[in-house]
Amino acid sequence: TPATERALRVAFAAHAGQTRKGTQLPYVTHCVHVAMLAARAGADSITIQGALLHDVVEDCEGWTIERLAHEFGAEGAAVVEPLTEIKGPSWEERKLAALARVPTMDARAAAVKACDKTHNMRSLVQQLAEASSPEEAWRPVSRGPEQTIDMAERLVEAVDARLMQLDAFPSLRADLKDAYVALA
Repeated sequence: TPATERALRVAFAAHAGQTRKGTQLPYVTHCVHVAMLAARAGADSITIQGALLHDVVEDCEGWTIERLAHEFGAEGAAVVEPLTEIKGPSWEERKLAALARVPTMDARAAAVKACDKTHNMRSLVQQLAEASSPEEAWRPVSRGPEQTIDMAERLVEAVDARLMQLDAFPSLRADLKDAYVALA
């Protein structure tokens, strides 16, 4: 759709100059992967737009939920808002707050959260496979393997339960669990 094309352009512009942690890949590749996972699972265009834009408020200057609502509508902003972490609190506080939001997410936000976590875990598995040592792959990850995997498990369980409760996106649930098993 034209709005999805616009979301893609915004993601590229907003994330310009950013790279994925531990790689030299442009950050926007993550947003595109998340959107591709959502599209493959049959998500609607608003969910795909949310997937493309899921990190702009969190990581990009000049972007707010209000701006997203103005440019992409209330439904698009409603996908991104529960996915946005507030900068400032500790890693643990941010991750626990994100976990606490999962039980009230609608199907669109939960789907994007599943795609986001799936891609993050798959990327880490790939980095581990390509690194000269596990320590090299884990170095850019702020909390190391034990805390990262523990928090991933908690999030996977919460998102899986929410999607099951909503009777939505069974293929995303399977992808999410498979990605976790590959990482753990």
